[in-house]
Amino acid sequence: MFQKQKYQFNLRMSISQDTLQKKLKSIFGFNNFRSKQEEIILNLLEGNDSMVIMPTGGGKSMCYQLPALLSEGCAIVVSPLIALMKNQVDVLRGFYKDNSIAHVLNSSLSKTQTKQVKDDISSGKTKLVYVAPESLIKEDNIDFFRGISISFYAIDEAHCISEWGHDFRPEYRKLKQIIDNIGAKPIIALTATATPKVRQDIMKNLKIHDGKLFLDSFNRANLFYEIKQKKDVAKQIIQYINNRKGESGIVYCLSRKKVEEIAETLQINGIKALPYHAGLEAKKRVEHQEAFLMDDCNVIVATIAFGMGIDKPDIRYVIHHDIPKSLEGYYQETGRAGRDGGKGDLITFYDYKDIEKLEKFLQGKPVAEQEVGRLLIMETIAFSETSMCRRKYLLHYFGEEFDASICDNMCDNCKNPKEKIEGKEYVKTLLKAIVECRERFKPKEMAKIMVGESNSLIKQHMSQIDKVFGIGKEKGLTFWHSVIRQVYVKQLITKEIESYGILKITEEGKNFIKNAYSIQLTEDHEYEEESTTAIITNQKGQAADSILFNILKDLRKKLAKKIGLPPAILFMEPSLIDMANQYPVTIEEMAQVQGVGQGKAEKYGLEFIQTIKKYVEENNIIRPQDITVRTVANKSNNKIYIIQSLDRKLTIEDIAKGKQLSVDELLTEMEEIVEKGTRLNLSHIISNMMDQEEIQEIHEFFKSTENFSFDEARLEFDEDEFNDEEIRILRINFISQVAN
Repeated sequence: MFQKQKYQFNLRMSISQDTLQKKLKSIFGFNNFRSKQEEIILNLLEGNDSMVIMPTGGGKSMCYQLPALLSEGCAIVVSPLIALMKNQVDVLRGFYKDNSIAHVLNSSLSKTQTKQVKDDISSGKTKLVYVAPESLIKEDNIDFFRGISISFYAIDEAHCISEWGHDFRPEYRKLKQIIDNIGAKPIIALTATATPKVRQDIMKNLKIHDGKLFLDSFNRANLFYEIKQKKDVAKQIIQYINNRKGESGIVYCLSRKKVEEIAETLQINGIKALPYHAGLEAKKRVEHQEAFLMDDCNVIVATIAFGMGIDKPDIRYVIHHDIPKSLEGYYQETGRAGRDGGKGDLITFYDYKDIEKLEKFLQGKPVAEQEVGRLLIMETIAFSETSMCRRKYLLHYFGEEFDASICDNMCDNCKNPKEKIEGKEYVKTLLKAIVECRERFKPKEMAKIMVGESNSLIKQHMSQIDKVFGIGKEKGLTFWHSVIRQVYVKQLITKEIESYGILKITEEGKNFIKNAYSIQLTEDHEYEEESTTAIITNQKGQAADSILFNILKDLRKKLAKKIGLPPAILFMEPSLIDMANQYPVTIEEMAQVQGVGQGKAEKYGLEFIQTIKKYVEENNIIRPQDITVRTVANKSNNKIYIIQSLDRKLTIEDIAKGKQLSVDELLTEMEEIVEKGTRLNLSHIISNMMDQEEIQEIHEFFKSTENFSFDEARLEFDEDEFNDEEIRILRINFISQVAN
């Protein structure tokens, strides 16, 4: 039994909960801790070991970043990927003027850069240093760390320690030995994906049995889970992405070849997509990842090599071209979506052939590895086939109970429930047929036998199987494939990996034949062409002024490119939304914006403040802070309503009806909006009204006039060419697109 360890822990101050809260606000700009963050931080500051299981996007990094900033010495953060380390360091530096606050120490640095990092750590300027396990085991680094003051060790992505995890890294299993070699300090291990077995393995390996376990909910309420049947999958993906123009997404594929193929297909269909896999040159991988982070490309098509290397908060969808190898992998990959709290859609295309490919990968591997692989695949099939709430199933897998009634239709099974049927007789018929066929066929052949179809293999054995050939022909091939999959998940049958997936009856299956019991089966979904996923704006909040929001988003992209950082490092999307709602025009006001804080306001806020100030003045905006100024509420409300309705592509008639205005009154208000400098999105209305040549003709006329006058245009064009309403709409569009 390991002795419980309490480490001597040096703090610059005695930290109370109140002080901790103030530091969270002044450094990071957040008003409140999320979930168990505060409890975890206080536990670490008291010198205790911790095991933290927190979902992707749940705020794991805050659990070691804030205590490191408040503690004497430097925290060592072990992280598996260089890209992930760099991203976290960039984020931290965004809150401080001095970039020495956080560093990366790894093989990507030159000798000069390595010396600078070590000098900053030795001088006490650096509070967090990110290292890969491969760098930590180097003798010169161990010697260096022995000579400095270390506050604690943070082991990020700790599931890499466990052989039962989905991303096992042998170097991670040596970490405890290296830590003891450098000098014992508190350890905080963190991961988003750990089943009870994996977390036990992590704690045992790091010898933190008596450390406190913080188990946060795995539930990501803002994610929509959907499994779709593969038909023409490339076409399905293109259609889906075209419905999400301007949004960031990831498409995961099982093989490098498929990644290249899908990326190329998307590109030739006008989608800004780039491939990412381990076979690309390191330089290319970095370029493609940077393009995605900087919003220069909308879609990354990737293998799981892209998994932990990305920390982009505004990914709106994750598509799986193929079913993943494990539910841990699926959870990790889908967890990349909606990390800013906005809605994320998770679309997985499922074909049982993908499962057969995964099973083939296990052939020739050691028996123990086959067993682990088989169990992981079984869980993936069960998740894909289940008719229950997908969120409930996924959370149960990670040891968490969930009430499906609060899923709020955020999975396809809750939104469109599958039909259930009594399957007792069907299952019994299938099992008896497998026995009669002497357990010698794979699922594909077995389904054919049930409906009375044959192939060359079946014909060879026809004399022995004629009693059951066609025994289930009242149902189709798809039905029997579904029954076989569901019976497999219920463990009434199994498949021999080495004999290429031949079906065998389990002991449970033999018992069922003798004493059959009621068993519910689900009919396969008949999927429609359009996804059941609604295209919804950010659930965590919506910018009241979407025009300003887009201006700020463009400014963020421009400044980020200028300084070479991902846009989200300057300000995350919820911060931009808050700016578009609050209109901050001073550093003090900017520091109060959600997720900003004083340091970030001073470092990046000036150009944003100037832009907002100019926008407020030009558009006579009444800010929430300017409560002494009076305005006509109806006009202000109408403006926002008109802008948002046009962005949603509503017609002029529908917009007018929504505010009980006549079309003439609506056009008058639209004229006032554009004449004050705000642009309106009228492209969908114009394109339905007339062809491009006519649009060009009237635009050329307005360009030749001084005041873009309606009266001049009315005199120029005959009524049978353009009516009054059309001229007014084209004039509004001209001012919006050209003059503004």
